[in-house]
Amino acid sequence: MISRLSIRDFAVIKELELELHPGLNIITGETGAGKSVIIEAVSMALGSRADTDYIRHGAQKATVSLLAEWDDTALAELLEQEGIPVESPLVIKREISSQSRSLCRVNGEIVPLSVLSAICKHIADIHGQYDHQSLLDPERHTAVLDMYGGDEIKKVLEKTSEAYRAYFDASSELMRLRRTLSESKRERELLTHELAEIKAAGISAGEADALEDEIRMMKHSGQIRDAVCGAYDDLYGGDYSGDSALSRAMSQLSAVKDFSADLAEVSEAVESAYYQIDELSSKLRHLRESFSFSEAELDEKIERLELIHALERKFGGSEESILKYAEDAEEKLRLIEDSDGRIAELEATIKSAREAYDICAARLTALRTRTAEDVRKAIDKELSELNFSGASFGVEFTPCGVSEAGSEKAQFMIAANPGEPLKALAKVASGGELSRVMLALKRILGDADSIPTMIFDEIDTGISGATAGIVGEKLRSISKEHQIVCITHLPQIACLGDHHYRIEKNIYESSAETTVTPLGREERIEELARLLSGTNVTDSARSRAAELLKEAGN
Repeated sequence: MISRLSIRDFAVIKELELELHPGLNIITGETGAGKSVIIEAVSMALGSRADTDYIRHGAQKATVSLLAEWDDTALAELLEQEGIPVESPLVIKREISSQSRSLCRVNGEIVPLSVLSAICKHIADIHGQYDHQSLLDPERHTAVLDMYGGDEIKKVLEKTSEAYRAYFDASSELMRLRRTLSESKRERELLTHELAEIKAAGISAGEADALEDEIRMMKHSGQIRDAVCGAYDDLYGGDYSGDSALSRAMSQLSAVKDFSADLAEVSEAVESAYYQIDELSSKLRHLRESFSFSEAELDEKIERLELIHALERKFGGSEESILKYAEDAEEKLRLIEDSDGRIAELEATIKSAREAYDICAARLTALRTRTAEDVRKAIDKELSELNFSGASFGVEFTPCGVSEAGSEKAQFMIAANPGEPLKALAKVASGGELSRVMLALKRILGDADSIPTMIFDEIDTGISGATAGIVGEKLRSISKEHQIVCITHLPQIACLGDHHYRIEKNIYESSAETTVTPLGREERIEELARLLSGTNVTDSARSRAAELLKEAGN
């Protein structure tokens, strides 16, 4: 609900602060005092188009701010989606500037007008000659009708939605699969060729690195062979080789090693060196004897490495990527080969899901038709009580094909006079008539309407007496579940308010200024007396005003 309204330099309003409350909030004032200006300001804050003509004369900009308490999951999701802090109260601010573009802010974040409008559809409806009327939007009518139908429709709608999603998902997958198959002949040929190419190569991870090492050895084979043979000869060839020298030293030291610990240590070290040299000599001899190859072997290894590099360039840069590509290709080919079976599965799923959908959708249509008739009777009764005795209400269904919400869309229609055809709600002529039609709808559909605040302007146009009292009682009834703000000039309505505000225009030498004042009981009696008798308030009017408040329980 709207808890606070602040207006600065808007039309005849210089500065206005208005605290609103739950229940029925009544606003009265003399003609021309600026009651409708307040509604225009609220309408702008809720997302209507800004007009610089509303900037107060002499000011640079007009500002309208409101605080709204809320508890709405859909609104929370919308705020999060738009990157707006999810906080309550919601702080909405609208600025119109004569020198720069207008700004919309929600919880401190600048937002486009379209986002502001979407957010404020969860906050308030204004009924009169304004755009903020959720029940005028045909896109909401089906959902409102379903909510009025209660759990019975809700359960069938859920089953319809579930069957639709199964049908839609399977249909979408089948469409994608068939589109893929239409392109798969060429892809199958390409994948088969590439897979054969990779398998023929028979590569393994790390093979390129091993080949590069072997090729490098082969290319330096002369240098390597000379070094190995030279080292072998030096260590193990002839009387003056390292092996012979260590053998003689080991024999000489072995004869004297028992004379001291130092001699024993040195003898042991020489003996160890001798056996290490012997082991190295065996390895060098093995290398010398095994290190032989032909130019053909070198060419073969170079050719093999070039093949691997070519495959790497083609399939991803490494042996691992080549092997992964082959794995993926095999999976794609398997899916292509298995597609006939999958198509049969999907076609069966689509058939069963469509059959389930048709059954649920037909049941949903029947329930909606029955509910629409219940709504028609109830609203016709309300309209009659609101002095619309010749008016009639109806719900028109339009087929919409297969959808998650069923096979039809509902639209609320009305004929304002006997003999006239039903027309869309927005075609109702005057603001006063439209307000009373909305009142009837809210009275019947109120529990199915989640908008927390309803603002009524011109609702009392063309009515008086008993009808005015009925309108007031219906407003009071709705205000038990929704916050109501109502501008009226009828005391029969004003006396029923939980809170009453008076709008006044003060005329100064060079300007006019509108103010708003919350009224206590004595002030309410005086204001109701003015509404009853006009500018010359009489004692009898005051007495009648007091009686009206007493009868209303205020």
